[in-house]
Amino acid sequence: MRFYSTNSPQQTVSAEEALFHSLPADKGLYMPTPLPHLGADFFEKIAGQSLADIGFEISKALFGDEISTADLENLTHQAFSFDTPIVELEPGKTSVLELFHGPSLAFKDVGARYMAGLMSYYSNRNDKEVNILVATSGDTGGAVAMGFHNVPGVRVSILYPTGRVSELQEKQLTTLGGNIQAFEVDGSFDDCQAIVKQAFVDPELNTHLSLSSANSINIFRLIPQGFYYVRAYGQVRKYSKPVVFSTPSGNFGNLSAGAMVQQMGLPVAHFVAATNLNNVVPAYIKTGLYATKPSVATVSNAMDVGSPSNFVRLSHLYSDGYDRFKENVSGYFYDDDETRAGMQRIDDQYGYVACPHTAIGIMGLEAYLAETKLDYTGVALATAHPSKFKPLVEEVLGRPIRVPERLAILADRDKQSIRIPADYEVFKESLLQSVS
Repeated sequence: MRFYSTNSPQQTVSAEEALFHSLPADKGLYMPTPLPHLGADFFEKIAGQSLADIGFEISKALFGDEISTADLENLTHQAFSFDTPIVELEPGKTSVLELFHGPSLAFKDVGARYMAGLMSYYSNRNDKEVNILVATSGDTGGAVAMGFHNVPGVRVSILYPTGRVSELQEKQLTTLGGNIQAFEVDGSFDDCQAIVKQAFVDPELNTHLSLSSANSINIFRLIPQGFYYVRAYGQVRKYSKPVVFSTPSGNFGNLSAGAMVQQMGLPVAHFVAATNLNNVVPAYIKTGLYATKPSVATVSNAMDVGSPSNFVRLSHLYSDGYDRFKENVSGYFYDDDETRAGMQRIDDQYGYVACPHTAIGIMGLEAYLAETKLDYTGVALATAHPSKFKPLVEEVLGRPIRVPERLAILADRDKQSIRIPADYEVFKESLLQSVS
């Protein structure tokens, strides 16, 4: 498997190069080539397979003999020590795919743990240290921090916008210590992401540090997220209906991962891009005009992205054609009042407690199924455990919710972060000091 930049398709690099140097010099984004095609037989046999089993089989198709079968099996089963179960709200019609059963209680555990395993594999083989930079609007940072904590040969620097992540999310970013360093940025997620992107193309910084990203900038964060779409399909194919996935979306890596496995043969009838008021992609689907804008703070903070970097990948997967994009993806967006009302209604109607992002995904799915009036099986991605947004969920539902022990133990730990303005040069100086 090789990787090309979306800006230079004729030039390719190895998997190791794409993993460790996640942003090409031409500022494009890496994409795998060729994408293996998983035949119909593959999808007929997956009904009883776990996430780890499916991840192993797809990894073999991707890597071939580049990594031994034994190493790939060990990597995938260590990364996916948890599963991603389907919970049916209306059997045969509406389900949620729970992606929060990993250590950080968010879907990004899947990509972060797989990528940590790969980096550890290559680092041990080459005896080199890598410095990971990651910008987060909430869940990415926690998943990366827990996935990479105490991984030999890896240091992690996490940038997050001050006041724009939940209290428990912040605890996940700032309390582990060791090889994990948090930078609290006076700005937005887009500011954090811009700083990270600038660092990757800074020649001086790159002479001092071997930099990589654990954001969805890195293609190896996205690839394993495709595995749980396949796992979900295996759980609902018993209904023998076309399958629609609704993905709560911010930076659009998660939806890009779904589109990637669709290109590999997963029988997806349609995708729903469900967003908050940061709705540049739903607006594009409606008008054909793609226009980024400053991000807006919302109660679904992990999706507060005004310039989604993975739109390039998603568009590329649909041949950069608006008609093909619109044929495969529909967009819906919801403001904070609609999100709160949706959380309450979902609890009343289904007895299901949803975080704000998951509620937006469910509402988007319901809206699409109601509009099309087609006999589809719909799956909304439940991206985070509701306890990660405990104050909001309890305010909306009017009752306490339980916090799983692995998150509750963080509540009394002291926050440790370096606070900086949204200024690249200040970050660069602070980073060099922190790793010296």
